[in-house]
Amino acid sequence: MEAVFVFPGQGAQRVGMGESLMRASEAARSVMAEADRKTGLPLSEVCFNGPAERLTDTGFAQPGVVAVSLAAAAALRERLSTEGIQLNPSYCAGHSVGELAALVEAGALSLENGMSLAAARGRLMAEASREADGSMVAVMGLGEAALTAVCLQASSESGASVQVANLNAPGQLVISGRRSALARASELAKAAGARRVIPLEVSGPFHSVYMAPAAEQFRSLVSRAELSVPRCPVVLNLSAQPSSDPIEIRGELENQVTGAVRWSDTVRVLSESGSNLFVELGPGQVLSSLIRRMSRDAVVLNVEDEASLEATVERLRQIGQ
Repeated sequence: MEAVFVFPGQGAQRVGMGESLMRASEAARSVMAEADRKTGLPLSEVCFNGPAERLTDTGFAQPGVVAVSLAAAAALRERLSTEGIQLNPSYCAGHSVGELAALVEAGALSLENGMSLAAARGRLMAEASREADGSMVAVMGLGEAALTAVCLQASSESGASVQVANLNAPGQLVISGRRSALARASELAKAAGARRVIPLEVSGPFHSVYMAPAAEQFRSLVSRAELSVPRCPVVLNLSAQPSSDPIEIRGELENQVTGAVRWSDTVRVLSESGSNLFVELGPGQVLSSLIRRMSRDAVVLNVEDEASLEATVERLRQIGQ
């Protein structure tokens, strides 16, 4: 049996994430212990006990979400092994920093290298955010072309930059940039027919030109990271195309910090490939909700805690019969 494994990004974090998986799974405990060791951060402590303000900090949120996602994947493999159920990823994909978890699960990165990069990415993006005076805004009801035009006009009029950062689902996009440009873009988006414009509670203008200082430093780390041919293709954020080429994957990691996440196209490409079984691994069900919205035929399962692990194993047992 094959499934698409998907991994959430920053924003999925919540206090307590991963704790019940640690109680239920030796494999999950091993992943979290390695994540703590490799990052030099008290990830387990902050993920389980917070406080929320610390976990929400980009420097903790990004490696925390990656660590818990990989712990969920390890717990699922361990549990399926005891049941004699075969499940292999046909593709992996991750949203933003979740792409690092996807690359580890696919075998393109080792757990150690993946966690080191996640910690560095979070730290560098947090530093860039403190200098940027920026944020992000969700825009509902406009297409990419119309919203891109809005961003260009707002950037011109405000003297600052705003750009499309996340294409999460048709009509559900996110823009990112300096606050002055975001304010003007929000006005223009409403005038252009947007149904809703929602400021997001994030600490910076992620996936925008204001992350360039972070991208520059992260690029040097990525250039030295060991990358292997993955066991299954990974659908990349920037191109929304599957790749098993370490050179392409390295370029993706180097440029993804400032580029747009094309999640809507990712789901479309996976659906067109014939994939209809998805498993979201990690905290929350944001990606599960987006996949269900875009692919009505998809069977979408998730693993974020002990209860969802058992429910997913039971559903996979039924599917395999």
